[in-house]
Amino acid sequence: MTGRPRLVASDLDGTLLGPDATVSARTAAAWHRLPELGIESVVVTARPPRWLRSLESLVGEHGTAICANGAFVYDVPTQTVRQSHAMPRDLVLELEATLRERFPGVGFLAELAAGVHVSPDYPGIPLEWTPAEKSDWFPQGATVHAPLAELAPDAAVGKLLARRGETDDAGFVAAVAEALGDRATVAQSHHGGPAEIAAPGVTKASGLQHWCDTLGIDAAEVWAFGDMPNDLPMLRWAGTSYAMANGHPDVIAAADHTCASNVDDGVAQVLERL
Repeated sequence: MTGRPRLVASDLDGTLLGPDATVSARTAAAWHRLPELGIESVVVTARPPRWLRSLESLVGEHGTAICANGAFVYDVPTQTVRQSHAMPRDLVLELEATLRERFPGVGFLAELAAGVHVSPDYPGIPLEWTPAEKSDWFPQGATVHAPLAELAPDAAVGKLLARRGETDDAGFVAAVAEALGDRATVAQSHHGGPAEIAAPGVTKASGLQHWCDTLGIDAAEVWAFGDMPNDLPMLRWAGTSYAMANGHPDVIAAADHTCASNVDDGVAQVLERL
């Protein structure tokens, strides 16, 4: 650890949050002290906007989240998108056609700035549910069991999920990336998760860089924390990077430092030294 950062960026699941997807009192306290030290903070997550409402207690009154793997910069308290780097409908339908030809039985879920659009063959989405179950799955507006061709003409898709079954291994994600080539960016944010497809060049690093540019902060002044391969671009871009002890082996190998696991409040342990 050298010097003091001007901005701290952290992934959420597996990093800033514990295994139960909540933030511990210790980690929250360390995160909330950063403004007292004159240090900016931002969460950088694969989560879409619809899964960020519960973060208000963490990010504070002026909390910002870079979400959908860099596609959106989202103001959590006001629930508004401040920056968008999304895919147009035509590109989404082109990518869908390529993958349906290559992977029979694949299903899709499109994350929008507000809401979600789910194709009929996307695995794991119930055909029937109670209002409470639907609210849990989709706290914002949803179009469910409808072909992607029914996306609105002006739809901007931050992230397109492609899935063949209840779980998808890294081999499937790599094959999706090979099939799409330079037409998209493909990532995976959790073990067994789907292939997460974004516009070309859109990563956690690009989203964080755009946000830092608005603040006049250089990459060398940023500390970043992460645990999964979708964090690698951000960790490589930041001046100082930390992998969680519970992280993917590729992440641990690439980061400048390894901190304690999310179970042991690894991010907080580092920040408390400030």
